[in-house]
Amino acid sequence: MADKSLDRSTDHLDNTTWDHKWGFTDSGFIINPDKSIRMTGQRYELSGHDLPEMLPFVEKMLQITIELDNIRPEVQPKPVPDAIVNQAFCDALEGVFDTTQYTSDPRERLIHSHGQTTSDELYPVLYGKLARVADLVAYPQSSDDVATLVTLAKEHDVCLVPYGGGTSVSCALKLPVAEKRMIVMVDMRRLNKIIKIDQENNLAVIEAGITGSDMERELEKKGFISGHEPDSMELSTLGGWIATNASGMKKNRYGNIEDIVQNVTMITPEGVIEQLDAQPRYAMGMRPQSLMFGSEGNLGIITKATIRIHPAPEEKRYGSIVFPDFWTGADYLYEISRAGLLPASIRLLDNIQFRFGSALRPRATQTEKLKRAAQRKYLLNVKGFDPNELCAATIVMEGSKNEVDYQQKELYRIAKKFRGIPGGEDNGKRGYMLTYAIAYIRDLLMPFHLIGETYETTVPWSQIRTVCESVHAAALEKHAEYGLEGIPYVSPRITQLYHTGVCIYFTHGFSVKGVADAGSVLHDIEHRMREVIMEHGGSISHHHGVGKLRNEFMRQTISPASISMLQTLKETNDPQNIFGIRNNVFAD
Repeated sequence: MADKSLDRSTDHLDNTTWDHKWGFTDSGFIINPDKSIRMTGQRYELSGHDLPEMLPFVEKMLQITIELDNIRPEVQPKPVPDAIVNQAFCDALEGVFDTTQYTSDPRERLIHSHGQTTSDELYPVLYGKLARVADLVAYPQSSDDVATLVTLAKEHDVCLVPYGGGTSVSCALKLPVAEKRMIVMVDMRRLNKIIKIDQENNLAVIEAGITGSDMERELEKKGFISGHEPDSMELSTLGGWIATNASGMKKNRYGNIEDIVQNVTMITPEGVIEQLDAQPRYAMGMRPQSLMFGSEGNLGIITKATIRIHPAPEEKRYGSIVFPDFWTGADYLYEISRAGLLPASIRLLDNIQFRFGSALRPRATQTEKLKRAAQRKYLLNVKGFDPNELCAATIVMEGSKNEVDYQQKELYRIAKKFRGIPGGEDNGKRGYMLTYAIAYIRDLLMPFHLIGETYETTVPWSQIRTVCESVHAAALEKHAEYGLEGIPYVSPRITQLYHTGVCIYFTHGFSVKGVADAGSVLHDIEHRMREVIMEHGGSISHHHGVGKLRNEFMRQTISPASISMLQTLKETNDPQNIFGIRNNVFAD
């Protein structure tokens, strides 16, 4: 029986998470006898509804047949090797911590030994075994607890790995096989309080283990928001956002994490790294705090941060616009960016994702069927849109009522220049909120030999089409090289806009039926996709980070002297490599 003191539940919805898969145990997709799909629970708008078109859409896009009786079984029980025990460290730990603050339970050790990277982490957990598993999990409840853990680890030569929400998709939580010392995962989620809200100066001091949803919920009680909404916000933590240099869906209005955070406290083997106060801006020379963004667990443990907060907006309005094709939609995004008209969020979905969104609709009533038929007839017959080319943008506008009114008017006015047609507020809201539910689809399809991954990058405006077309071509080439069934699913969306370019977020999936080592195949294809992205002007990452998945590309990203400087800083501040997760330029 699992120790209930280790439960990760936080509210009335019972936020207990799946041990290894994505999300909460009250939610997930199941297949009905008639092959329709139902989402369990009551957490999302899709929850409780039957989705009759979802599986047929997947089969059509991949040109395969899903055989419901051909399931790849998970490994049960999941193998967990014996823990490496540093007895002196364990004795010292027992002397200062309550027994509910650490565990060597095999289940908890395995849960904390991976992130959500499909190829290198999740696939081995479900269908094989991890090469390295944590030896102990610690649950600090204060900054003092963290400092004590670091001191003990330094004294007894133990490796510490910070753990937030476990949502990493860059192999940042993949434990180094070469690490022969005891590895202790430091689960930060009990440091989940808002320490202080300074309403006059629009600041909040918040512990690093709080999840995005909990943070927003607590801030809203005081009439504030942070505005940082990554796709993973239900599960990921403030400290994890800083450590990965995260971005949120409302970046246009509230900024990326480096814009939101004004001060960070990190505990390292050499002491505490932080600014002594949080001011609107500093000209203080080089700021050590900047190194914490994207530090990926290599330097220390982030315990708290001071962030900018905003009064909850007076008005929040959704919208959507349908365009004749993806490239026309991209031209529209360029135009509104130049005009300074960016709403809180605007995301452009390609034709495949547009159709996928339609396939995720609940079973329609007769009235709904007639309405959709009329809309389709208007788009195709009246406006002349091609059903295999049209795409859509989903929009979120926030601010005062006058501001939102003006923004909406101008966004739709400019859209007309690009043959854009308003798609309605309901479709905009639905498209935005689907983000949280569709993450569960991977775990529905994986047992049926369907595997996939997401890749994100930033590209200059001039390279959007080149990168998208090159990624699609490379996916087809690798598919043919491995002789995979059907065709690959390759679908881009533009999720964030910048003065000089955009973030493109690719979803890529394919069938691995009959493939002996599917995880390795996916890893190889993912690596090739990143090569192609960078060869054609894309970045190493926009917000997922580097971890171990993309460390080979760092020498194409920063100069040798830059790498040397970072490695020297690490050696000086952590000569024993207590924080030995080996991500980014510190990889093996």
